Amino acid sequence: MNNEKKKLIDLLKAEEVIKFGKFTLASGKESDYYVNMKMAITNPEILKQVAKIVANQIIDDKIDKIAGPALGAVPIATSISLESSIPMLMIRKAKKGYGTAELIEGELVEGDSVVVVEDVTTTGGSLIKAIKAIKDNGGIVKKAIVVVDRAEGAVENLKKEGITLEPLISIEEFQ
Repeated sequence: MNNEKKKLIDLLKAEEVIKFGKFTLASGKESDYYVNMKMAITNPEILKQVAKIVANQIIDDKIDKIAGPALGAVPIATSISLESSIPMLMIRKAKKGYGTAELIEGELVEGDSVVVVEDVTTTGGSLIKAIKAIKDNGGIVKKAIVVVDRAEGAVENLKKEGITLEPLISIEEFQ
C-alpha cells in the first residue's frame, strides 16, 4: 500500500467513518455497518488527500471534466477540480422543475472526456445513473472513481455497463 493511500485510510479511521449497528443502505440492502462518508467529505484534510490521489491517478488520462452526483460526490469533485484545474460537473438526482431545468450543472460539451467520482458505492446504482446522464448528454465517461467501495457488486455492475470503477479504498482495507 502506498503512503498516500495509507494516509487516507488513517484519516478516515480518525473520523470514524464506519459505524456498526443495523442500517438500511441507499441500495435498500440491510447492513451491519455504515460508511458515513458525509462526515469525511466535510473534512478539508480528507478532501485534500482524496483530491491529491485522484489528480495523480488521472494526470495522463486527458480528462476534460470531473463529475460528481449530488450530494456526496460534489465536494469530492470540487476538491479534485481545484487540485487538477479540470472543470467540474454536478449531476442532479432529478431535473429541477424551475430555472433551466438541467440535470447536469456545469458545461458539458459533446465529446468531453469525463471521470465520474463518488464517495461510497455498494451496488453502483447512483453512479450508473450519473454515467447514463453524462452519456445521454454527449459526454464520454472514461472511468469512475470511488473513495470507498463496500465490495458488494459495484465494480462488477459498472463493468457490465462498460465502465471501469477504480476504488481508492475497499472496505476490507479498513479491517
